[in-house]
Amino acid sequence: MPKSPKIIWAKEPKEHDYPAAASYLSLIYPPKVTKRLVKELRRAPMVEYHSKDVFRASRLPLLGATNLHVKKVRAKISQGQALSPILLVRNEANGKVVIADGFHRMCAVYSFDEDEMLPCKIV
Repeated sequence: MPKSPKIIWAKEPKEHDYPAAASYLSLIYPPKVTKRLVKELRRAPMVEYHSKDVFRASRLPLLGATNLHVKKVRAKISQGQALSPILLVRNEANGKVVIADGFHRMCAVYSFDEDEMLPCKIV
């Protein structure tokens, strides 16, 4: 079995990840809550979770390696490009984690190794 490529992570999310997270979160939460959550994400410390745990906690269907966006992330991984950490929001009311930004990255990483640690910020 071929060895999976080493997954390289940036130390912090990219600046454009926060507006992307706000866009997604605005579909779920009112504007004031969305603004507060993004502000909290910016200040949150970096933590790590196994990709399989983020996947399970999100309760989302896993996108396969043939998905166009997952393919693009897999190519970045294979080329040794650093990935931006994932942005997560706890939705305690529904007992799940919302992937505010980084769903395709999580799916791509999971496709290489479900035990891979995902650097992320979570609020």
